[in-house]
This record gives sequence, C-alpha cells and structure tokens, in this order.
Amino acid sequence: MLAKELVLKQRTTILHALCSSGSTEHLERILDILLAQGGLTWEDYQNIQVLGRALYANARQLLDLVYTKGEDTCELFLAALKLVLPEEQAAVLSFSESCSNLEDKDEYQSTSHHTLLTQRPSLVYKLQGCIDGALETLLDLGHFSSSDCEEVRLPIYTPTQQARRLLDQVRSKGDSVATVLLQYIHQKQEPGSAFNQSNLTPPKEVLKYQKKLSSSVSAQACFLSTYGGTSHMPLEDIYIDGQLELAEDSVNAQGPLGLEDIVGLAGIVNKEADTVIVSGEAGSGKSTLLQRLHLLWAQGAALRDFLLLFPFSCRRLNSEHNELSVQELLFQHCCWPDREQAEIFQFILDHPHLILFTFDGLDELKQSFSDEQRICCPTQRAPVHILLFNLIQGSLMKGVQKVVTSRSEAVSPLLKKHLRKEVVLKGFSPNGIDCFVKKHHRDPTVAAKVLESLQANTALLGLCHSPVLCWIVSQCHKELLGCGEGSPKTITDVYLMILQHFLQHQSPLRSTMGSGWLQEHLKTVLLLGQLAFEGITTTCYIFSGTDLEACGVTEKDICMVFLTKSKDMSSTHSKCYEFLHMTMQCFFAALFIVLSSNTNRSVIPKLFELENMREAGLSSVCFRACLPSSDQQQQALEKETKAAETPNLQITAMFVSGLLSQRHQKLWLHCCPSAVVEKKARQVARCLSKGMQKHFRSIPQPVQGEKKSMHAMPDFVWLIKCLYEMQESRIAKDAMSKLEVDHLKLTYCNIGPVECTALAYVLQHLRNPVGLQLDNNSVGDVGVEQLLPCMHICSSLYLRNNNITDEGVHKLIAKSIQCDSFQKIALFNNKLTDACMQNFSHLLKTKQDFLSLRLGNNNITAEGAKQLAEGLKANHSLKYLGLWGNKIGDEGAEALANGLESNSSLVWLSLVGNGVGSAGACALANIIRDNTSLEELWLTENCITKMGVECLIEALKHNRHVTSIWLRNNALSLEEVEEMKQRESRLIF
Repeated sequence: MLAKELVLKQRTTILHALCSSGSTEHLERILDILLAQGGLTWEDYQNIQVLGRALYANARQLLDLVYTKGEDTCELFLAALKLVLPEEQAAVLSFSESCSNLEDKDEYQSTSHHTLLTQRPSLVYKLQGCIDGALETLLDLGHFSSSDCEEVRLPIYTPTQQARRLLDQVRSKGDSVATVLLQYIHQKQEPGSAFNQSNLTPPKEVLKYQKKLSSSVSAQACFLSTYGGTSHMPLEDIYIDGQLELAEDSVNAQGPLGLEDIVGLAGIVNKEADTVIVSGEAGSGKSTLLQRLHLLWAQGAALRDFLLLFPFSCRRLNSEHNELSVQELLFQHCCWPDREQAEIFQFILDHPHLILFTFDGLDELKQSFSDEQRICCPTQRAPVHILLFNLIQGSLMKGVQKVVTSRSEAVSPLLKKHLRKEVVLKGFSPNGIDCFVKKHHRDPTVAAKVLESLQANTALLGLCHSPVLCWIVSQCHKELLGCGEGSPKTITDVYLMILQHFLQHQSPLRSTMGSGWLQEHLKTVLLLGQLAFEGITTTCYIFSGTDLEACGVTEKDICMVFLTKSKDMSSTHSKCYEFLHMTMQCFFAALFIVLSSNTNRSVIPKLFELENMREAGLSSVCFRACLPSSDQQQQALEKETKAAETPNLQITAMFVSGLLSQRHQKLWLHCCPSAVVEKKARQVARCLSKGMQKHFRSIPQPVQGEKKSMHAMPDFVWLIKCLYEMQESRIAKDAMSKLEVDHLKLTYCNIGPVECTALAYVLQHLRNPVGLQLDNNSVGDVGVEQLLPCMHICSSLYLRNNNITDEGVHKLIAKSIQCDSFQKIALFNNKLTDACMQNFSHLLKTKQDFLSLRLGNNNITAEGAKQLAEGLKANHSLKYLGLWGNKIGDEGAEALANGLESNSSLVWLSLVGNGVGSAGACALANIIRDNTSLEELWLTENCITKMGVECLIEALKHNRHVTSIWLRNNALSLEEVEEMKQRESRLIF
C-alpha cells in the first residue's frame, strides 16, 4: 500500500498515538525530523506549532499538510513516526516498505542558519542540560535580551521544549547568532572545553545548600535504618550487595548489575522517561539498597553526576495532608535552605540533569499509581500523591532522574509505560549470605557455626536469600545453634525465633526455657498486634503518639524494640514510630488474629478472600468490621476508607497459617483457649482448600490432542506458601488430590528458593506426574535442591533463565536418575559449563526412556560436547537435543556426530550460533546420510561455507526423512544461497 493511503487509512490511530499521552513530545520530535529531512518548510512548521492551540488540532494540521504534500512526504512522516513512537504503539500501525530509513544529513551545511534545520533533532538532544550556559553566552555577547532568555526558560517547558524554543529564537536572529550557538554546542561536546559540565560552577548559595543536604543525607543513611536499627549498626559494617538484574522485558537483559548501573545506560527501554524502578519482594533489601546509594552520594563515592539528591519515603509522605508545591515538597521533606530558597529552586529547575530524586516504597503509598490528573507547573500546589505521580511520569520536573522502589506486584502496566527501565532486586546470592553472616558475627568461630547450621538445613538456607530473614537468623544465632533437630523450616518459625529472642532479652533471668516466654509478655504482644493489625488494614505504617495511646501501647512496650523511631529528614514532625520491618508488622497482625478474643470469626475468611475484596474494593471496611469499636468510631473510620494492601494481607495470612500449625499449638496453651485456636486452624484449612479449588475450577479444558495445562497466577503461589507454613501434610494432600493437569506453568511468578521449598512440599502429593515449568524466575542452585522432594512426580522440568550453575545440575541429575516419570529437562539461559556435561552424559546412559535435553545459551564448549557424545552413544530414546547459543565449534559438532552415528531416535537437533564451520557440517552430513529418524537440523547463525552445504546436499540425496535443514546467516553469498535453494528445497536460508 502507498504511504499516502496508509496515512489516510490510519489517521485516527495516528492521532491517538501522537496525542493520547497528553505530552507534545512525540509530535514535536516528528516535526524536528521532517524539518531536518526537508519534508516541511519553516513556514509549514510555524503554521502547525500555533501556541495555545490544542495538541489534537496541531496534530490534525500536520496530517492534513503531510497528506497534501504527497507520497514522498508521507513516506518521510511514516518513517519519523516509526522512529519516535514506543514499540507497543508502533506495533499497531502499518508502515510502507520504503519508510524504514531516514537519510543522514551532513553535520554542517553551507550556512549555520540552514544547519539549525537539518541538524535539529540532534541539536535538541545536545542542548538538554546546557540551555542555561547557552543563554548566558548569547546574553553576554549581546545577541539575546533578558526577555528572550525568560521566554525560553518558562517553567511550563520541559528541557526538550526549552531547547526547541532556543533554536527557534536563534533562527529568527540570523546566521551570525546561529554560528555562535553552534560553536557553543561544539565546544560543549569537547571533553575539557570551557563549557564542559565538569567545569560548571553553581552559585555559592547552591553549593552551601549542597553541603547541608549531603550532611543531612549522610546522617540519615550512615546507620542501618530498617531492622538493624535495633542495634545502631553502621551501614558500611553490614551492607552486602543484593542480586540486581534488569527486568525480563528490558532491552539486552543480561547478568547482575552494580549499584550505579541503576541510573546508568544499561537496559533503557524508554529514553524519553526519567524514572527507574527497583522492584523486589518484601524483605529483599530495597530500602537498604537505596540507603546505600544515598550514603555513597553523600560521601562523594558514587553518583557524582548529581549535584543534589533528594530522598523521600512514601511511607512518611502518607502523613502529609497539606497540598504542596514541588519546592515545598523538596525543602520541607528533605532539607530546608538557610537562605535564597528561590535562587536554589531556580537552579534546580534550570539544571534538571544534575538532580536525583529517590522515592522508597511506592507500594506503601495509600493511593495506587494513576496518570489521570496531570500538572506541569512546579509552583502549583497539589496533594502529595498527585505530585509524586506527575514526577514519576515526567509531567513535572522533566529531566530530573528519579529512582523509585516498590514491590514487584505493585508495578502495574500503567506505571511501566512511564519507566526508563525496571531493575529487579532478588535478595542475596549464596555468596552474599556467606558474607552477611561473617560481617554480622565478627567472631569467625560463631560465623562458621551459623553457616554450618544453614548448610545442614537447606530449607533455612533458602529463606536466607531474603536479607531480612538472613538478619533474623544471624541475630538469633544462639537460639539457632541450640535448637538441634527442631531448626526452623518456615518463615513463621524464623519470626517466632526473633520474637522469643527479643522478649527473653528483656527478662534474661526469668522464663528463658519452655513455652512460658510468650505468656509472660502476652499483653505487650496483643497491644502491638492490635496496632499492627489496624495499621495493615488502613495502610498505616508510621504511628504517632496518639495512635500508640489509642491501642494502649506504653513506653515499656516500645522498649521491646519491635518498634523503632521513624526517621524523617524534616524537623517539623513530632516523634513517630514504625515496626522494624513491614513483614514484622504483618507478623504481629497475625499474632493478634490468632491470640485476640476481640476479633470476630469472620476475620480469617476475609483475610483469605482477597480476590473478592479486590473486586469490590472493600478490604478496609471488611477488616474494620472485625474490630470492636463504637458506632461513632466506625463512622469516623469509614469516612477515610483506604484500601488495605493485598500483598501485606497475603503476608499476614501466611503468618496466620503458620501460627495455627499443630507444631506451634503448645505455645498458645496458656495464652488462648485451645478450642478457639483449633477452630481458627480449621477455618484456615477450609479457606486454603476453597482457594485451591477455585484455581482448579478455572483451568480451561484442553484443545483436542493437547495436554491439560494450568497457568498458575501469583495468588496460587501464595496459597501454596500458606499450605507449607501450616506444615500439615494431610491438608496439602487433600488440596492436591483435586488437581488433575498434565502441565503446571509458573513462569514469571517470582519463584525463589523459599517458594521452591513450598512447591516441593505441596506438589509431592499430586496423584499423577506433571510437567513443571518454572522459566524466568530466581530458582538458583539452592532452589533446585529444594525442588528435589517433588522430582518423582515431575515428567518434565523447565528452568530457563534461573541462575542455575553446574552445582545445581549435579544435585538435580543425581535425583532425577532415580525418578521413573522424569523424561524432559530444559535449562537454557543459565550458567552451565563443561563441568556439568558429565552429569548429562550419565543421565543419557542411565535413563533409556529420556526424551528431551535442551541446554541452549550456556557456556558449553567442544570439551563439553565430547562428554555429552559419550552419553549419546549409549542412549536409544532421546528425541530432542538443543545446544544453541553455546561454543562447541567444529570440534564439538564432529564429536556429537560421532556420538549420533548409530542413533535411531533423535528427531530434532539444534546447534544454532555455535561457531560451526564446514568441517562440522560435513561431519553432520555423514550421520544424515543413513539416519532414519532425524527430521529437523538447525544450523542457523554459524560460519558454514559452500563446501559444508555441498556435503549436506549430497547427504540429503540419500535421506528422505529429513524435512528441513536451517542455514540462515552463514558464510554464504546471495548467489550461493540462490544456487543451493534451487538444488535442494529442504535447505532453509
């Protein structure tokens, strides 16, 4: 279809793509490109960009003009559109075949005046961040007046809009002024020139403020502010890097990242956005990571590109009820300037690229992210959450970098639209656990004993991948080392251990043995439990003195160290408290539900019926109804109903499940009537069974000829974890007896070692073998070990992209050889090397019913291929072998060919991207000649020449079973490809 027809046919879709965001940026970038390419004249541009006219009207004017100008301009327009629009918007549009390439213009034209047009897109980019300097230069040389500068600097403009206004102004003033600006930009790009960023000298008042701000940030960041606040622990003495990775949908997602990579160039998916989000599970170390970044900036050890860093806690912003402007938000909630507030704020507006905002705990904000209410003026007052949402999406303070932390489940598709990139924090690596324990215990003997205890209890080791749980285990080392075979297995066990640890340290000479420790402090536990429960159900995580008083919490209760003073960088707030960690608040809320007689019988069912409450938006009201209060109090509460956070309610439900386990009921003997506890335990069992059955009923019937498959959702994983916390095999067995599927898919479900332990505990009770798909999670070697108890029920196991190494494979294969049902494994995109290939060779020799082995995108070389070939020689069942994306080369291909010489079972073989040349292709041709089973051979992206293809063609003359050999992107000319196609149709190029 012609470009002109495409523009007309897709007019409505194009208009929506250009205007739906409310931002003019897409339209203006397209105008820049059309000006540079000669598709529009300067007069055309001025007719479209009418100030004050609606965005849709300007976009319609452009479409009318482009269509009128004819086919060539329409092609240019579609090419610009394809370049500018995000992928998901461009995907719904059709483009002409000739619209993909835009002509590169010479960097400088005959006149500077003309260069401003032909190089406009790159000049706009280069001017961002140095507009102030350019204006000062033009002002000093007399080319610009103060009013000219003010017109460019209008606060409603984003940095790119300011750059365009500057170019427009300069162009109107003639060639000599254009020359000055171009020389300035050229000098700016030169490292070491007078205009280089490193030589920018901020005003004296700004430097004074920077010093005060960094001092304040340092004071707040130098001690661990979360759970470590109990011991006033210096951050540098205890901090260990967590595992940082780009989110799976990021560009070039690869490997672990460093702290500064968070604001670096790696993984950017939207260059126009300013916000990076660091997501992770509760307790994965997000707040501590941000604190580490703050401290490094304050010390001048990192983030040196940022002159000012403003840290915010969303938890604390919840308590701000006044409407604020951006200036008030910065100065009241971070650091108040001693003088010249207006000058300092103007510097921030003029140099957005020098500023970094951080927002910790977006998921803890009372309001869910929305981009409906837009504001763009930094002096306009608005509710704090509206300011925050506009900062994140770039409507406010465009150009300022923002780093936000949030739990993974709170990162909605709507929020992702406004992100520069997403980075995932996955807790400690095995080495990180080792380092943390050694840092926590300066006595090497104690550290060694703790680590030895963890290695002996792999379930507990799995829990320690979560930094908060690793801290608890380290903190309670005496209890851990003294518990023998009763070592903690579940998250509830670990939290009960820290509860006992702190309570007994308050009265070390009294009931330190037996179960009396809880009864002695029951009143405190219930008071803190009520405070926690009411906070969870009203999204309240910081408590004032009035809140504590309302629940009867006294100074003595505070001294139990489960509550810690809430840090606030502003000095305008009175003393407030928060629980050591969000999960600790959930734990105390669960204790209240289990032990209190003041909650009615509906509280547990409501806790487990989150899906219904999400649909109805009733979380808070439902839970408040479970608490005793007067009618007046109830009405006051319902006036400001806030939705309780589902993730926190789920954590609370998980703790309730664990606390009501038979294993812990002795603890409650003197704290709560046994009949009441047993009744609540039965309620939980019913709720879990009902929740599971609801998931099972949602499984669609399979298409005829296909296996029945269940794609599990995150709520299913939560129910599995609750079943594991209860540690009652009867309940787990009953729940699983009703699941009848052939394939269970749990991809992208944040499955780590903790979840693997729970899955194995529950899935081992399945009646029939199942294919278990865990692709794109964080299983790791420890998680693999946790899955071993359910391997007997697995017919296949898919573990793509899970950070698994040779160590994990060694344990996995040793177990799977003993499992009769196990027939398929996929481990591509992991960290496997030649060292584990002996294990796979042993698997193939031992299991003569094994069907599929896929090991693509690892680090396997010719040596590993040789070891695998030994297994292939002895195996007579394997049908699928995938080794794409490794490094086996000709030598490895020859070894595999030798191993498959007498094979009569292999149907599909992939050696894509392995550096295989003609020697390897000829070796493979030798087995094709007489093979009666092989149907597909994939040799794409290798370095096979015409000689290698000739061998394959000759072999195919003797083989009618092979349906296709894929040879795209090899060392062949176009003429050779055409010739080979004509000679053999089964070769795919």
